[in-house]
Amino acid sequence: MPRQSNAKRKDADEELTGPVLMFEELDGLLGYRLRRAQGAMHRDYMATVTGLDLTQKQTATLWLINANPGVSQVSVAEALGMDRATMMAVTDRLEERGLLLRKRSTVDRRRQELYLTPAGQSALRKAKTRIAEHEERFKKLFKPGELAAFLAALEKFQAFP
Repeated sequence: MPRQSNAKRKDADEELTGPVLMFEELDGLLGYRLRRAQGAMHRDYMATVTGLDLTQKQTATLWLINANPGVSQVSVAEALGMDRATMMAVTDRLEERGLLLRKRSTVDRRRQELYLTPAGQSALRKAKTRIAEHEERFKKLFKPGELAAFLAALEKFQAFP
């Protein structure tokens, strides 16, 4: 069997994958790198929770309600950086699925308190187990000191106005 020359092999590879692109300054941009890193984590997260039918926002909502029974929708939205409309949609979906309950506050009738149902607690337990595995895959990429520095750097981003 005749061997392909490197040039022919490179041309064949480019036909399948496209040409190798030059990034110029793009790959040095912090925002670009953060977005790519977030994309990698999101893809792995979604693969990890396949079958649970929970988005990251829904899971975070369940997590906060579990830790703060009776919390208001507004408080959860603020903690997660969600607008009211998005929070309402997330809450509606979780309630439709029987994962949470809304109860009118006895202290302030305008306020809706949120509680997990037993099904919501079960779904969250399953999600937490899988998320722990997902987190461990990414944490293994760093030495302990690197991970601590990385987490501190991410806190600076979160605190940015």
